[in-house]
Parts: sequence; structure tokens; C-alpha cells
Amino acid sequence: MLFRQLEYFVALARERHFARAAEACHVSQPALSEAIRKLESELKVPLVTRGRTFEGLTPEGERLVLWARRILADRDALEHEVRALQTGLTGELRLGVIPAAAATVALLTDPFCAAHPLVKVRLETGLKSADIVDRLRRFELDAGVIYPDGQDTSGLTVTPLYREQQVLLAGNDLLTGRTGPLEWADVVELPLCLLTPGMRGRQLIDDALAAQGLTANPQLETDSVATLIGQVATGRWATIIPSTWLRTMRPPADARVLRLEHPSIRATVAMVTRAGEPVSVLTRALTESARSAPIDADADRR
Repeated sequence: MLFRQLEYFVALARERHFARAAEACHVSQPALSEAIRKLESELKVPLVTRGRTFEGLTPEGERLVLWARRILADRDALEHEVRALQTGLTGELRLGVIPAAAATVALLTDPFCAAHPLVKVRLETGLKSADIVDRLRRFELDAGVIYPDGQDTSGLTVTPLYREQQVLLAGNDLLTGRTGPLEWADVVELPLCLLTPGMRGRQLIDDALAAQGLTANPQLETDSVATLIGQVATGRWATIIPSTWLRTMRPPADARVLRLEHPSIRATVAMVTRAGEPVSVLTRALTESARSAPIDADADRR
């Protein structure tokens, strides 16, 4: 069994198409197909259901692709460890981030990159917490920044980063005469733009409203906090966003920020990595950065 065969097998499982898998691996399609046939022969089980086109993995293939991903991940971790002993930390760190933390992840990645200038960090900032957890378990990510509440984090190491608080951001003209925290009954009367249903940040808002017997009816919904801030900049909208975004993106000139109370909305944001030994040298270094940097204090500063 060769690492190359496992790489082709994992690529085929990911791409679900022989030609695309071959292109991703920079080989011809016949070469990829033959390597997978040899792997099936060595393992003595069919891995792929073949017809005129790729029809999926067999039940055995679905089980064994998990082992293939693990073996390749361990090989990469071994190579990173050896290079770290020789020349310092190198390689690529794949980090998945929920949209709500896209503006604050720099508090984690900046000190990490400063300490390890030869490491390349690849960020994906449009993922849901459940997707990040799933891709960690499939060895497609090295670490993630998620809302851990409500997620199955068994087999993962959870490192809390900071506590996020939701605040109201609205055009000045919409808040004439208001100075203190806003009641939720007043919030739903504003022209709202919010995150899309299903996103954790929106669920927190909907749960807070439901506790008051209220429902939001936003005219505009998006999966981007930056887009919400842009809408508020027109002066005609109000939104609810994590206060941490206002650390890196100043509120629009004609907008104000107000606290929301009774109830206020706070949620933990944490970093997750795969548990178990040996730990990848890259994720170990990232965890050390998360534990040593004052992320919680910096994230709360506005």
C-alpha cells in the first residue's frame, strides 16, 4: 500500500468524480483508476461502485476512507514535526471559522503568524459550527473557531477564546431620543436586517425574542455581518451583530450602538482541534497561541 494510492482514494471520495479527482491529484484518469484498483486488490474489498461513471463508495469504502484520511493526516503531521526539529515550524494550517468570528480571528492568527513566519495559514470563514466539527473529524481542517454550545465535541479539544455579546447597531435617525439599553419590544419595530435563519447568531436572536413572545420580521437577510454593517451605513436600517465586530470595523458615522437587555445575548466562541496523541505540531502551536494571547480581553474592547 502506497501513500499515493490513499491520496487518490481520498481525492475521489471528496470530488465524487474520476476526472476531477485525477485533475486534483495532477495525474491522468487511467493512472488514478488503476491505483485505486490496486488498492482494492491489496485490501481485498471493493472501495468504489463503478458504472459508466462514478456511482459512489461502497459501504467498505465509506468506512475505509476515514482510515485513509487519518493515515495521510498522521503522515503530514510527522513531516511537519521533523521539519520543525530541523528548521522551525513550516507547512500549512487549515482553519475553519464561523462568520461571526471572521473579524476577530485575527486576534488568534496574528500572534501565531508572528511566532511562526514560515507557516501558511488558510482560512475558511463562511462555515457553520457543525460543518467545522464534521470537517475536523474528516481531517479536512486542522482547527476551527466555533460556537461550541449545542455541538457534539466528543473527541475534540475545546479551547474557549472569548465571550461574545450581541448589540444593536442602527442609524441615528432611528434612535432619536433613545440613550440607554433598548427593550426587545422596541427592537422588532425597527426596520431590521439580520443574519439568515439557521445561523447560530440568528438563532440566539430568535430565542431571545421568543422568550418575550416576540418575532423578528427582517426585510433583508444575509450570511454576512459585513453586509449588515453596510446596510446600516445607509441610515435606514438597524441590525443586531456581535460587539466584537466593532473592534475591527468602526460603526458607520451616522449610526449608534446600544446594548440589548432583558435578556442580553452572550455566547462562548471557542477553538476546537482533534484530541488524542500525538498532537500535530501545527495545532499544538496554535493552541499555545490561543492560551497565551489575551484574546478575551481584546475581543471585548470596543
